[in-house]
Amino acid sequence: MYQEERDTLGTGPGPRTGAGAGVPPLGQLLVSLQLTDSAFPSGFYTLSHSLEGFAQAGAVDAGTLRELLESLLLHGVGPADATALALAHRATRAGRPETVAAVDEHLFATKLGQEMRRAATRTGRQLLDLASEVYDRPEIGDYFGRVVRREVPGTQAVAAGIVYAATGVPVRQAVASDLFAFCASFAGAALRLRLTDHRRAQTMLHAVVPVIERTVEAALLRELADVGATVFASDVMSCRHERAEARLFAS
Repeated sequence: MYQEERDTLGTGPGPRTGAGAGVPPLGQLLVSLQLTDSAFPSGFYTLSHSLEGFAQAGAVDAGTLRELLESLLLHGVGPADATALALAHRATRAGRPETVAAVDEHLFATKLGQEMRRAATRTGRQLLDLASEVYDRPEIGDYFGRVVRREVPGTQAVAAGIVYAATGVPVRQAVASDLFAFCASFAGAALRLRLTDHRRAQTMLHAVVPVIERTVEAALLRELADVGATVFASDVMSCRHERAEARLFAS
C-alpha cells in the first residue's frame, strides 16, 4: 500500500520526489482548501449531480435528501469519479501519462448520459486550464494540452487527480477533498432548489462524514476495471433533466 495512503489527512511526511516534491503538509492542505472552495471557478458548483432531476420528478424531499446523497456517494461518485481520481493521482505521481489517459477514457465511457459527459468534461477542462496557470506545473499543462487537442476527454475527476498529484497533495486527502466538494455542491444545489435550509444543509454535511470516509477507503482499493457507477435512478433523472424546459443547473 502507498505510504501516503497510510498517513492521516495532511499529517504524514508525504512524498518528496516526483510531482509536487517538497510541498509541506500545510501547503497541501491549503491547496485542497483552494480547490474545493466554491469561489474556485471550475464550474463544479453549477452542477446539481442529478438532484434537480429528482426534484423535478418529485422523487426527493427534505426527509430523503441525505439518503440520496449517501447513495450517490457509495454507489455513484465513489466507485466512479473518486476511484478514477485516485488512479489518475497515482499514475501522475509515477510519471505515467498514458495510464492517466486510459483512466480518463474509461471514466468517460461509464457516464451514460450526454448531460453527465458534458458536465464532467466541461468542468475538467476548466479546472486544468485554470490550475495550469495557478500552479504552473508541467503535468497539469501537458495534460491540458492533450485535452485541447481532443486526444483525451479531460473528465473532472481525472483532472482533479492530476492537479492534486502535481501539487503534492496525498492521494487520500485528494479523494476526501473532492468528495467533500461533491457533497458541498450537492448541498448548495439543494438550497437553491429549496429542498433544505442553511442549517439543515450543514447538519447533513457533517452527518455524511462517516460515509465520505467509507467511500474514500473503498476508492483507494479499487482498480481500473472497477470504475463505474450503479445508481441507475440518477442516470434516468439526468436524462430527463436534459429535456426539461427549464433548468437551474447544468446537470
